[in-house]
Amino acid sequence: MDKETPLQCRIKIQKQDFSVEKEYQFLRSLNPENTGAICSFVGLVREFGDYNAVTGMFLEHYPGMTEKSLQKIVSQALALWKFQAVTIIHRIGALKLCDQIVFVAVCSAHRHDAFAACEFIMDFLKTSAPFWKKEMGHNESQWVAAKQSDQESIQKWLK
Repeated sequence: MDKETPLQCRIKIQKQDFSVEKEYQFLRSLNPENTGAICSFVGLVREFGDYNAVTGMFLEHYPGMTEKSLQKIVSQALALWKFQAVTIIHRIGALKLCDQIVFVAVCSAHRHDAFAACEFIMDFLKTSAPFWKKEMGHNESQWVAAKQSDQESIQKWLK
């Protein structure tokens, strides 16, 4: 495996929902003899955010730049941990409560690498990838501001 590029890196920005089971099975099929762990994260639209009574969310991105940003994050993770494959799916457009927003999954020979790389990728996706979220309410909407807690989450990786 080349240290610079994982065996398989899939990055998808899409409006349609995704199947966690299909994505998991795809990763499982890539290198079954050497994969010992698959770690995944799924983010969902929730009822509370910057204000209460969120009814949905609208997400935008910067086409081309977003994919490059995510690829850079994967490359940074690969410099720190050994993994065989990664899938990142991020939805855009209008989403309802409980809809899936983001899927990050990493497969590796060992669980430590899979867990750490998955968390790293998600933390940096939240702070570095050019996505914009608007929380929708019954009578109002507002763009979601960058959160101090997200900035604090990446500090552990920068030490």
